Amino acid sequence: MSPQMIERLWRAFFDTLTMVGVSTLIALALGIPLAVFLVLSAPGGLIEAPRTNRVLGGIINGFRATPFVVLMVALLPFTRLVTGTTIGVWAAIVPLSVSATPFFARIAEVSLREVDHGLIEAAQAIGCRRWHIIRHVLLPEALPGLVGGFTITIVSMIGASAMAGVIGAGGLGDVAIRYGYQRFDTTVMLIVIAILIVIVCVVQFAGDFAVRRLRAR
Repeated sequence: MSPQMIERLWRAFFDTLTMVGVSTLIALALGIPLAVFLVLSAPGGLIEAPRTNRVLGGIINGFRATPFVVLMVALLPFTRLVTGTTIGVWAAIVPLSVSATPFFARIAEVSLREVDHGLIEAAQAIGCRRWHIIRHVLLPEALPGLVGGFTITIVSMIGASAMAGVIGAGGLGDVAIRYGYQRFDTTVMLIVIAILIVIVCVVQFAGDFAVRRLRAR
């Protein structure tokens, strides 16, 4: 393999890490508040708001039901408005973030709903305010599930970032398409696949390890 191709692969590797890292951090920052609100506003929650809960849940489901490639194309005008372009790493971060946020929000919601309701009632009985219940009961008890869900989200975004190469987003997917598929270079394709598998395995191992440590506390 030529030095130029090795350099392209390294650059694509770091571009993929940038796309996945930034988009999943945005999903983390937005997804947890969304999940907390969905849990609290549901019937029987601390701040019941069934109508708002249904509307927000419907919007989240709509984004989740849209295939990433379709969502990516549909968001091109918004992506251009935000980043000034529709190609490159930062342009890909926009649809990746929009896709990752509702995905993680639903996973986080499931984890939060699994918290023993008795703990919440006990916190209410001793006079804890809603914020204290969220901060000191709901989130800590759901933390292993949240970390596991965040791991799944990262793995999902690794695959999505590879698909983003279809529109010239950069990263390993772009290298696989331009220098592997279009030039019929099987070696490049196999190397990209191997790199993606290694990344996924490392992320999954780290996430599983963190979950085990949290559950053993």
